[in-house]
Amino acid sequence: MPYYVYAVKAFAQLEKLAEFDTFAPASAHAKSLRTTAAGSVRIKVMFADNPLAAEDLLLQVRQPGPSGDE
Repeated sequence: MPYYVYAVKAFAQLEKLAEFDTFAPASAHAKSLRTTAAGSVRIKVMFADNPLAAEDLLLQVRQPGPSGDE
C-alpha cells in the first residue's frame, strides 16, 4: 500500500500532493512541506489502499484520548 501526502485546508478541503511507496521519503517530503506551509494548512501522511481510502481516513472524526490523570 502506498503512502499519500495531503494538504488539509480549512473546511476539510483536501489536496493530494504526492504518493510514495515507502514511509521514509513520504515523511521527509511532508516535513519539508510543513516548513513552508501556511498557518491554516496541515500536511498529513496517510497509509491507504488508494487515494479515496486515504481521503476517507482523513475526514473521519476521531475521539480524543484519555487525559493524563485517569
